[in-house]
Amino acid sequence: MKFSDGLWLNQRGFDVSYAVQAYDVTTTKNSIKIFATSSAIWNRAMTLGGVAFEITYTAVAPDMIRVHICHHKGGLQNKPQFELNLPEGYVPDDIHEEDGFVSMTAGHTTLKIKKGTDGWDVSFSRDGKRLTGGGWRSTSYIQENKFHRDARLAVQTDDDFFNYPQDAHNTFMREQLTLDVGECVYGFGEKFTTFVKNGQNVENWNSDGGTCSEQSYKCIPFYITSNKYGVLVNTADKVSFEVASDTINKVSFTVPGEELDYFFIGGENLQEVLVNYTNLTGKPALPPAKTFGLWLSTSFTTTYDEETVTSFIDGMAERDIPLQMFHFDCFWMKEYEWTNFEWDLDQFPDPPAMLKRLASRGLGLCCWINPYISQKSKLFDIGMEKGYFIKNPDGSVFQTDLWQPGMAIVDFTNPEAAKWFAAGVRKLCEMGVTAIKTDFGERIPTKAVYYNGADPIHMHNYYTYLYNKTVFEVLEEYYGKGQACLFARSATVGGQKFPVHWGGDCSAEYTSMAETLRGGLSLCSSGFGFFSHDIGGFEATASPDVYKRWCAFGLMSTHSRLHGSTSYRVPWNFDEESCDVLRFFTKLKGKLMPYLFAQAVKTHATGIPMMRPMVMDYTDDIACRYLDQQYMLGDSLLCAPVFREDGVANFYLPEGKWYDIITGKTYEGGKYHAVTCTFMEMPVLAKPNSIVTFGAFENQFEYDYLEGADAMICNLEDGKTAEASIYDTKANLVLTIQATRKGNVISVETSSTDKTFTVSVAGTDKKITLQGGKGEIVL
Repeated sequence: MKFSDGLWLNQRGFDVSYAVQAYDVTTTKNSIKIFATSSAIWNRAMTLGGVAFEITYTAVAPDMIRVHICHHKGGLQNKPQFELNLPEGYVPDDIHEEDGFVSMTAGHTTLKIKKGTDGWDVSFSRDGKRLTGGGWRSTSYIQENKFHRDARLAVQTDDDFFNYPQDAHNTFMREQLTLDVGECVYGFGEKFTTFVKNGQNVENWNSDGGTCSEQSYKCIPFYITSNKYGVLVNTADKVSFEVASDTINKVSFTVPGEELDYFFIGGENLQEVLVNYTNLTGKPALPPAKTFGLWLSTSFTTTYDEETVTSFIDGMAERDIPLQMFHFDCFWMKEYEWTNFEWDLDQFPDPPAMLKRLASRGLGLCCWINPYISQKSKLFDIGMEKGYFIKNPDGSVFQTDLWQPGMAIVDFTNPEAAKWFAAGVRKLCEMGVTAIKTDFGERIPTKAVYYNGADPIHMHNYYTYLYNKTVFEVLEEYYGKGQACLFARSATVGGQKFPVHWGGDCSAEYTSMAETLRGGLSLCSSGFGFFSHDIGGFEATASPDVYKRWCAFGLMSTHSRLHGSTSYRVPWNFDEESCDVLRFFTKLKGKLMPYLFAQAVKTHATGIPMMRPMVMDYTDDIACRYLDQQYMLGDSLLCAPVFREDGVANFYLPEGKWYDIITGKTYEGGKYHAVTCTFMEMPVLAKPNSIVTFGAFENQFEYDYLEGADAMICNLEDGKTAEASIYDTKANLVLTIQATRKGNVISVETSSTDKTFTVSVAGTDKKITLQGGKGEIVL
């Protein structure tokens, strides 16, 4: 939301007051409280009236400082709050006042505020190095004048129930934090625009806009920068970020109303920033090992019944393509009756028996739902009678025909409504459904009344948290921790606790593949650990080459689902080679499960995303700051999908020698590469000084990851040590392995003396069968 007009002026119609002086300073054992005035105070007469700011800086945890800026604090306390893990009793390392400043140090992060009449200056630094801060015209209170507001409302109408109301606010709070030369900004949730957000206006407002626009299903008011810090704006309201746009050396963030609350989050590197961020907002749950395998969907508007479903599953088995999860999309329920949790018995006469037959083939089973109840659904009258739906201001049920005729929306702020909806999910679990696709949750009205009196504008973004939490908790309660899995589309802060999330409606073309990856990398830069997308694209039907390239990309993502709109996504519908490609990459992922599941366990424990941008691992390599067509899959593998019809993969490698686990080729780092790939190839490169573990995969992704395993040592340099771990499917650590090279000898040591497995050296025929916990490989 742009309020400036160049350097000197503001937009016409807006009056802006700025924090100018830290007039009064008080400290507590963990906070600094500032009474800031909007003009320099030289005498007592100047204290009569005028805008003032009450600002509290609180040390929340090491490297985390909360900033609360208030103009008027008498507003209604009816806004939903993100569920934050705020430690109690934390005391910062130091708070003191001297030489015209007051400062506070929490861990390695120091906040410093200038006192007195010599201008406004706030800085955040790490170990003495300034990271960011505010100064002249940074902290602001903005008010739209009456004439401008009346004129705007006279010509602008807003009949869309789901957009931000034009008449919602006429006051705003804004903070501006500086950017260094070359500093890059990332995150804000799932954003399909350019990965580096500098120069963009980012609106934090969940929308159902597909992957080809600036809109997003998953808006997170959090960003990180290449200067190794993050900022979370702590509100579910619409936050507007001007990222080096209205003022090119600053990030401006503006919230409607009279208060602004944000967290500054530091860290030694970007990974540690996300560890700290997810300490605050929640760690991703660990999805079941089975869910990392290949998912197949009925697709959306296709015609299907049990015979069709069985033919797909048989077809995959006949072609030796391992399938782990089968997904029933919308039409498992009768048309016009979504959501009612009842199978269409015309198409599926005996659902429990069918699900039992499919489960006996080793398949996990997923069903589509959403939080909207059609008027034709048998649940509508019940929900209306019991008050389980979001209401209009006049007390009637909110209804719309957008998506389902006359549909209402479940009010999850009503505990009884949440239990009622959860009962429908539990009924599916009792039939044998093991995962749920929680679609939608973005089109939530802003002129509405909730059971608990929550502010409806704030509920627009927050709604998805309650929706996905309700469903996830049913699965976790029924199947146990580590066995719950959603396939969710919408999200807000904290939504990472309920994985997995997929990228929404993309098109069947190369450009959409690339925009999907950008969205995923932005989402994973915002605290989300796992990410998936519709292999082959959702809209239209891909050409065979796009389908095959997307199969490679999809199987080298954390979660892999074949899904579309108007056509089935089984590979034989494209060409026979598509079956070969899908088989190859599915089996490759299956063999990699000892490595991948160990990385998933780490993501669950730390919050470091399993699928992440290069800048997160190589922040100090300037080239990596701009890369959005490749990514790290865990600590050791770099993936570079092919996004071009000519089969060329363009990628950059940091310093060292990188080993392609598919082709066996070695590439020099420190430069860009352009490699032409067959459909059976995609650059999947093990980084220098790493160990990649492979398992004895057959056709089930849940297997003994240690039995028959191969620990492949990749380009271990003299004097270096590499480490890896193997977990079982219940996330128990079963083995650690360490390799150290001295000259021509690699010494290998493991945590087990009774397990036998192979240790090999990538790119050579050197290998040993390790017994007794120790061994050596002579190169």
